[in-house]
Amino acid sequence: MGRPTLEVADIFRAHGPAWREAQRGHLSLAQLKVMSAITQCRTAALGGHVLRCEGCGTDQVSYNSCRNRHCPKCQSAAALRWLDARQADLLPVEYYHVVFTLPAPIADIAYTNKAAIYGQLFDVAAQVLQTIAADPRHLGARIGATLVLHTWGSALTHHPHVHGIVPGGGLSADGERWVACRPGFFLPVRVLSRLFRRRFLEELQRLHDAGKLRFFGEHAGLADAQAFTRWLAPMRKCEWVVYAKRPFAGPQAVLAYLSRYTHRVAISNSRLLAMDERGVTFRWKDYRAKGRTRYKAMTLACDEFMRRFLLHVLPGGFHRIRHYGLLANGNRRHNLATIRSLLVPSASTTSALCDEAQANTEQAAAPPTFVCRHCGKPMLIVRLLGPDPAIRAPPQALVA
Repeated sequence: MGRPTLEVADIFRAHGPAWREAQRGHLSLAQLKVMSAITQCRTAALGGHVLRCEGCGTDQVSYNSCRNRHCPKCQSAAALRWLDARQADLLPVEYYHVVFTLPAPIADIAYTNKAAIYGQLFDVAAQVLQTIAADPRHLGARIGATLVLHTWGSALTHHPHVHGIVPGGGLSADGERWVACRPGFFLPVRVLSRLFRRRFLEELQRLHDAGKLRFFGEHAGLADAQAFTRWLAPMRKCEWVVYAKRPFAGPQAVLAYLSRYTHRVAISNSRLLAMDERGVTFRWKDYRAKGRTRYKAMTLACDEFMRRFLLHVLPGGFHRIRHYGLLANGNRRHNLATIRSLLVPSASTTSALCDEAQANTEQAAAPPTFVCRHCGKPMLIVRLLGPDPAIRAPPQALVA
């Protein structure tokens, strides 16, 4: 695949320096680091290596990636590595897709409280799924879920929500049998929505009481306990958006979906159409429209485009993909082995041998890291290119 005509990096290079100066004191260190990483990605600034083809002898210079999780160019390889690790976790059951969305007023205060509120969104959504699934009136089983955080809408607005990928069933309370959900139906959405609303507001109030929320600008008054309680009151009555999509068409469809969602950034380079005197034009999807009319083009001033893109920079060390319940990292392997033995009893003793044989085969047949674009033969690294010297290195001491 060729290089896109326009990239986010091109916008940052052309308009980033002036905008950074105009926003001095208003951009966080994390946002500045993201801008720097994206502009330097796959350039001589990060160094690289010279490759030589084993077949035709062609030399090629390849520059290093920044590997920043907000960079549009660095996510495809990361997604493939993650999917390879997750392929062994798939079960031969239906999978369901559920989405938990925060109301706009809470999304507004979430921007200045990302770690606290995004983390609470993860935990409450997982707790709600497990609570309703454990209820004998619904499923009566212990389930697992993989949750992925997205903080953007198609127009780059701040729209925090989590996507959940959930197997259609779970283990019974005694762990002795697999309890499958009804075909085509996982859990009642209205029940999930009501419990999600109550539990999230309770946890939000707890965060406020503990002094873990910060308020600025028009929300500064919410630091007062009574004002915050009054502000929460209308949200106890409005509808909270929780919806479930139809089940996936088999495990491969789950992997295809995950490859598009797990490592997605606010906007991909392929959606950028033009950058000119009017600003940046990009494709977006209007979910309120139907049919082909929902796909539209939007033009934003370059400063506004950069501002919206940087709205979605996550706090350092914050995990945007999390596993809960039966799929939690601590006991996932044991739980999956138990479930497979219940679903296919005869496969329990041979699954480990098959997995090991498959792993050995895949390792032996692993494709080369670099392939010649002319003849398709493997390319070998013949020379390393060091990165440019650090701009902010201290001056060397003068020798008398």
